[in-house]
This record gives sequence, structure tokens and C-alpha cells, in this order.
Amino acid sequence: MNKAVCETSLPNRKPLARGKVRDIYDLGDALIIVATDRLSAFDWVNPVGIPDKGKILTAMSLFWFEQTASLVNNHLISADIKDFPADFQEHADQFDGRSMLVKKCRMFPVEFVVRGYLAGSGLKEYRQTGSVCGIKLPEGLVEASKLETPIFTPATKATDGHDLNISAEEAAKIMDKDLLDTAVKAALDVYLFAREYAASRGIIVCDTKFEFGTIDGKVTLADEILTPDSSRFWPADRYQPGKAQPSYDKQYVRDWLETTGWDKNSPPPPLPDDVVEKTREKYVEAYRQLTGKKDF
Repeated sequence: MNKAVCETSLPNRKPLARGKVRDIYDLGDALIIVATDRLSAFDWVNPVGIPDKGKILTAMSLFWFEQTASLVNNHLISADIKDFPADFQEHADQFDGRSMLVKKCRMFPVEFVVRGYLAGSGLKEYRQTGSVCGIKLPEGLVEASKLETPIFTPATKATDGHDLNISAEEAAKIMDKDLLDTAVKAALDVYLFAREYAASRGIIVCDTKFEFGTIDGKVTLADEILTPDSSRFWPADRYQPGKAQPSYDKQYVRDWLETTGWDKNSPPPPLPDDVVEKTREKYVEAYRQLTGKKDF
């Protein structure tokens, strides 16, 4: 395996921000978003990265941006490092293959989560109230039940800790209603397209999270799209409602952490080599199966 790139740096340029996974550089009229190999679980970034994870996330986002370009405007300018400023090219070992040059968006204060199946926080809320984000669902659903119609379940953007699920009505109170409606339609359109495409490749897209903003007043899809970090991907041939599903995302890491006795309130234990390798395999498998490409 390659060595994990967990942080990027340049001699004369500091990142605008470092998220749990991404380093963001401000070019004035544009941004460079770098997907590092950092991995977060239970809201903690592990001290050990997953080699090539950032490259896989970037390649998957690029694939989906191309596939959905006719459905919604997106912020991508280029992922070719030759189009980046010279200092990024000089340090291509850090940036090539894991970076996107993108237009600046005026971002919405809402996460656009679309659910086609019942899992995660949606399942927890359904068990408590029979609803998800204010949407009443039929009685008798079980874990991983397919929803008759995919639903929009917004969440607030938390700078620390978990995002908080809210209702569509609450979302309309914190952003423009017309822009919200346009973004919701785009989110549902992209999810439905991706779900049908992924099904043809043997993968179920359980749910996914989008981020939108505006460029010159036009609703624009931004950040990553339909990756194992922002979505739950399940192998269709192993789908069995009523229990947790095998997945292509970082659930393998979560499961390992649960066995360690870690209290989730202090820095997590470093991932052992076998967990790193298995997690990388899951990201690679998802990428290859969805795209048909063998890059990794």
C-alpha cells in the first residue's frame, strides 16, 4: 500500500481550513479542496489514515459529477493538477489525484440528506416516534426497510459533534424557501438517478448527504457527492431487511472501535494494520464496482 497522506502543506500558502477529512485552500476567486487520507469515526479523527482514501473519494465524486451534470449545476472547474497554481504542481505528491479546483459557492446552512432505506439516525428516530424529520412513515418498518418513496431529511451543519436532524419546515426557517425547494428537487433527482445506476452495478444506495449553495444565484451542488463517506452503500446480493447490512463504508472501522473499550470521549486508539487494509479494500471495491474502473 501507498503511504497515507493525512495532512497537506505548502511553504508559502496556508490552508483556509482543515476539516475532518479535507484541507481547503483559498485562491481568491476559487478553492482547492483536498481529500486527505484522514478518517473520522464517532466524530474523532483517527491518528492512522487509510492509504489512497482521499484519491478514491475524489475519483468517485468526479465520476458522479460527470454523470449528473445534466441534472444539476456543480462547482467543479478541474481536477487536473496542470490547471492548479505552480506551488501545488511542485508538490504534486501531496495533491495530485486527491484535489479539485472548484468555484466558490455561497453555501446553504443545511445538509441535504436523502433516504431511500431506513438506517442510522433515521431508524433511531422512527423507532422512537414513527417519523423521520417530521415525516410520518408506515407502521411496521424494520431496519433497512426500503421506503416507498425516498424522503428529504435535512440536518443542521454542526461545527463540532453530530449534525442534528430537523424538519423541512425548520430548514425553511433558516434559508430561503425557494432556494430550498430547488435544492431539494435536485437532491432527490440526483439520488434517484444514482440509486438506479448503482442498482445496475449491484449496489444499493441506502442514503446520502449532499451540500448545495449558489453561484450567481443558481443552485449548485458542491463538496463531495455519493462517496462511501457521504453515503451508505450496501451489496445488493446480501440485502436482508431486519438487520444491519454489510456495507462498503467505514462501518468496519466503527465496528472495530466498538470492540476496544474506547469511551468515545477521548482520542481514539490507532487503527491496526489489518483494519486499515480491510477498510481500504472496501473503499476500493465500492469504487470499482460503481465505476467499472480499476484505477486503484
